Amino acid sequence: MRRKMVAGNWKMHGSLVENKRLLDAVIAGLDGLNEARFVVCAPYPYLSSIQNALQSTNIAWGAQNVSQFEKGAYTGEVSTTMLKDFGCRYVIVGHSERRALFGENNFIVAEKYLAAQRAGITPILCVGETLEQREAEITEQVIEEQLAAVIELTGVESLSQSVIAYEPVWAIGTGKTALPQQAQDVHAFIRSGIAKKNAAIAKELVILYGGSVKANNAADLFAMPDIDGGLIGGASLVASEFVSICRAAHH
Repeated sequence: MRRKMVAGNWKMHGSLVENKRLLDAVIAGLDGLNEARFVVCAPYPYLSSIQNALQSTNIAWGAQNVSQFEKGAYTGEVSTTMLKDFGCRYVIVGHSERRALFGENNFIVAEKYLAAQRAGITPILCVGETLEQREAEITEQVIEEQLAAVIELTGVESLSQSVIAYEPVWAIGTGKTALPQQAQDVHAFIRSGIAKKNAAIAKELVILYGGSVKANNAADLFAMPDIDGGLIGGASLVASEFVSICRAAHH
């Protein structure tokens, strides 16, 4: 049976002082809750302090991006082995901001996904459509192409060691949220598409929803049969919001 999961994506936010205050409150708020999985994905410079703060808790940690290269002359990049040094269990790959702002195409995302898995790190693979693509009614085609690049490179079996996050780009940081049934429809499409290749993997695959999830809508979203939790952006920076969202998944 799939276990609910909530992952916080801090994006490019935080400081040592702010992070400690936030994590102290989140750790206290989630203490003793073990039915769901909780993850914090922090900026690279804070991974050491995040590791120290979370290593004795029920909260895992990870990074927001990773290089597809193992080592070499790639100035400014961070490898999977470096993430492993800080105990990262998860890494986000293919976030829409990486695709749109930094030119990461489907093949680059697939390579990063593969690099993470080879290092024993679970990739949180982001897929989703822009507003223009939704209005053009090609949401399913876009997501199918994003998933196909990964499956062609790594095989459908690799999905058993991954998490997928559906993030409608038009609902990220805009205050707009897909209605629970809208999100469910896409999640069901993702699961059914994978089921055509491997039904057992599709059944156990954790698919998160990411797109302006808040404390006041999390329970309705997470109640949908194919929504297994959330990838949380801005609300993960507010302890009370993030704890409430995590508790919605726990219940």
